[in-house]
Parts: sequence; structure tokens; C-alpha cells
Amino acid sequence: MKYMILTYASQRDYDAMAGKPTETEWAGEDFAAMHAFMTKFNRELEESGELVETRGLDAPVHTRRVGGAPGLVTDGPYAETQEVLAGYWIVECESFDRATQVAARLGECPAPPGAAATAYADVRPIVESSADLGF
Repeated sequence: MKYMILTYASQRDYDAMAGKPTETEWAGEDFAAMHAFMTKFNRELEESGELVETRGLDAPVHTRRVGGAPGLVTDGPYAETQEVLAGYWIVECESFDRATQVAARLGECPAPPGAAATAYADVRPIVESSADLGF
């Protein structure tokens, strides 16, 4: 079964990683440690055969939301939300528990204390057809 692991961040997080002053300061070595962890994490998923795809997403300021009202287009970031999707992995695992174990490893990713304290990931099964929805 395929699962999507989703991670979240805020515009403030993207700003901190870019070196802009925020309450969570990312030093160069913090960013390097995070990059090294993610590289190893992704390589291990590739080697196990569980990684289908992974991508990081650009900062919220480079986002547009379409909808709500006909023709409505809003540039980000959005005042009504602090956190936005930052990246995702699609993994193919033997079970939901295994996908959850994979996602839990993201908690080991090095980050400054302020960023680590608010980090989380969601794990969601991917449906292949409407029959998977159980309707």
C-alpha cells in the first residue's frame, strides 16, 4: 500500500532557514545537519525499496490559492493559517504501522529547539480508486 508522509512549516521557518531574523535562528551548521539527515533518510528509503517519490516545496510566499469564490486567487502566505505543507514523501510500505515508523524517524532530524518543538508529520494512506474509500 502507498502512503503519503506530509511535513509542515511556516513562512517564519522558511525565513529562518534563509538567514532572516526570526525567533528561531538557523545557523549554517543547523541547515547542514538537517540536509545531511534528509539525504541519509531518503537514501535509506530508496535502498529499502519503500521510496516512491519525495519533494520539498517552496516557501509559502511563492504560493497562490485558487478558489473559495469564482475567480478568486490569493497570494500567500495566508493570515488564517500558520503552517503550510513543506514537503512530502510517497512511500510504499507493508502496513500503516510501517509507514508510521518511517515518519517517526523524521523526529530525529536536527533542528534548532524552537523549530524541533513544533515539527510534526502526517501519514495518510493513498487511495488507488473510489473502491478504497469504502463508500
